[in-house]
Amino acid sequence: MDEFSLYVLDITMNSVRAGAENIDVSLKEDGEWLTFTVKDNGCGMSAEQVRKLSDPFFTTRKTRKVGLGIPFLTMLAEMMGGHVTIRSTPAVNEETGEPDPDHGTVVESVFGRNHIDFIPLGDMVETVKTLIQGSPDVNFTYTHEMPGGKVELSCAQLKALLGDDIPLSNPEILGWIDGYLKEQYAEAEEK
Repeated sequence: MDEFSLYVLDITMNSVRAGAENIDVSLKEDGEWLTFTVKDNGCGMSAEQVRKLSDPFFTTRKTRKVGLGIPFLTMLAEMMGGHVTIRSTPAVNEETGEPDPDHGTVVESVFGRNHIDFIPLGDMVETVKTLIQGSPDVNFTYTHEMPGGKVELSCAQLKALLGDDIPLSNPEILGWIDGYLKEQYAEAEEK
């Protein structure tokens, strides 16, 4: 993948497939580092599954036999002097068999922005819109902190304003989201 936004889309879709109702996607540009984090309340993974994620021939998906998202993300981060950390809690406690209310997964990856191999960020506005259009029932929260400012969007807040009658996948709503995010990016870049 030649744009960072495609990694954001791929890793976030793992959270959607895990049945998450709430997914927080954040980017933080801090000096020479870019930190990308996805936090969800999906079904979570066992410690064994988390250990296997670096193996491209391990996947929980039934549609194909390889899972390259995390291995490629890890390779990219390490090439740029960074790292990937994954923490996950399964929905059911492995020892007690009881439901765990704090279930979900957090994927955090750090990239050296000044590294020669750092790839372009890509179109984050289109990435966010694609996530919302494909999964309008998920409460995505998107935050991008940059030296010049912050870009934020909360699907839960939009749903509270719009009510249940208008889905976030509505073309007019997606058009508004497009303008709202682009306006925030323009303001952050001016500073």
